[in-house]
Amino acid sequence: MKHVYKSYDDTPVLKDISFVVRRGESKIILGGSGSGKSTILKLIIGLEKADEGEIWVDGEEISTYNERKLMEVRKKIGMVFQEGALFDSLSVAENVAYRLYEQSDLDDEEVESTVRKTLGFVELEDAIEKMPSELSGGMRRRAAIARALVGNPKIMLYDEPTAGLDPLTARTINELVIKLRDLEGVSSVFVTHRLKDAFTMANEFLGHQNGVLRYIKEEEGQLCLVKTRFLMLREGQIIFEGVDEEIRRSQDEYIRRFLS
Repeated sequence: MKHVYKSYDDTPVLKDISFVVRRGESKIILGGSGSGKSTILKLIIGLEKADEGEIWVDGEEISTYNERKLMEVRKKIGMVFQEGALFDSLSVAENVAYRLYEQSDLDDEEVESTVRKTLGFVELEDAIEKMPSELSGGMRRRAAIARALVGNPKIMLYDEPTAGLDPLTARTINELVIKLRDLEGVSSVFVTHRLKDAFTMANEFLGHQNGVLRYIKEEEGQLCLVKTRFLMLREGQIIFEGVDEEIRRSQDEYIRRFLS
């Protein structure tokens, strides 16, 4: 994003927003209610248009694109909405396959294979024939991530994906996001108000330890392997951007209150 402005009914929501998300990096966006966090996601995926500024996605400036051109850009992006937003009338398999039928030329056998592989990635293969109403909250979020993952997007957008979940289930969702970042090299923008989620992703990476792939906490002084940066919004403006150690040391009173 380069100098992006957005208002609704003459009320400014985003003011001069500029930041970069590099390949394989996670950007965690923090801020109070109404600070513009979700609006940033809507602009990236083209659901909203910026009033001013440029929005670049994988080398394309999309802020003036029409719907046809945006559909091509969206093939590179997976979006996980608040509460999962699954289609209630479709099974888990049909929810995940929906994007493939809409955006690809795969035949039924290839679609089924892709769906099973993707559900396996989020450890939900046993729920393939279930309806959303039969799933727990955490399973619905994992199904939503699987739906967003089909087509191997380069970019993932998460809008409060752990809201309303218990700590153990939220941890599972966080591990999936880390897994995508560290194993698949997916870039992501993660909107949240849950500090535990934010600092989990900033302090852990998926790597081999004693020959086993596991989630490893970074130790102080260790070579930094985590590709996560924070961005803090206040009243539509960026007041901080940096790594977790820097935000913890910030002397800004708003940030200190937010983290307390």
